[in-house]
Amino acid sequence: MTEANVSGAAFFDLDKTLIEGSSAVHFARAAYKEGMLTRRRLASDAWANVRFRLRGSTDQGTDELRGRILDAIAGQRTVDLARLGPHVLAGILPLLYREVLEEAYAHQDAGRRAYIVTAASQELADVLAHVLVLDGGIGMRSEVHDGVYTGRPAGPFTYREGKAEAIRELAAREGIDLAESYAYSDSESDLPMLRTVGHPVAVNPDRELERVARDAGWRIMRFDKLGRRVKVGGGAVGVLLVAGAGGFATARMRRPRFRRPRLARALARR
Repeated sequence: MTEANVSGAAFFDLDKTLIEGSSAVHFARAAYKEGMLTRRRLASDAWANVRFRLRGSTDQGTDELRGRILDAIAGQRTVDLARLGPHVLAGILPLLYREVLEEAYAHQDAGRRAYIVTAASQELADVLAHVLVLDGGIGMRSEVHDGVYTGRPAGPFTYREGKAEAIRELAAREGIDLAESYAYSDSESDLPMLRTVGHPVAVNPDRELERVARDAGWRIMRFDKLGRRVKVGGGAVGVLLVAGAGGFATARMRRPRFRRPRLARALARR
């Protein structure tokens, strides 16, 4: 039963928090299949996915990545990248952490809105929020002119302090009490976001976040076993830290071949 007068919200990071691993690997697969990503780039980025899952992101790597993404999508039609959405979702949805999704629904049932907050594209955040029946998404926005990406940002990069800034803006706009709100993340890079709310939760935390969470007495949820059973295979191919920008994006894109996209395989929970 939804409680009245609940003014808080719940904010969920995406990669390694709401889903297992990096969402970008599934964009890379879809982009490769549609001729938008070279085999060389697919192979050379494979280790980056494993490294991200085991050790988390770095400021330098993420800054470089943002520039690569914006450069890569300049001149691309939004519709061509957006059409990869069904293929990307087909890979992402089976990787949802049921425990975290149930947390989001419990917050909704208690009267709190639930949002995805990610360094991935605003479009991916919106699509996932819609499919998962959450209340909205906050992601990286890219400038669009006449249906084509310009290669310039259209808002703050939702990473580190950028996530906290975006949450504060949303809270001011929607009348959300951050002291009564919750935030969930796996990474030390999200400490600004976690410290923005009254109830931070560490999910599959990296080493530094776990240290901070234990010292501060924050709740810790853990169920990602990759660190104990590294599997480098089909799931560890082609990655960028974010699953695109302004539709979906990747580095070293080819011009898309304009053909009818293949149907995504039926979604199945493992």
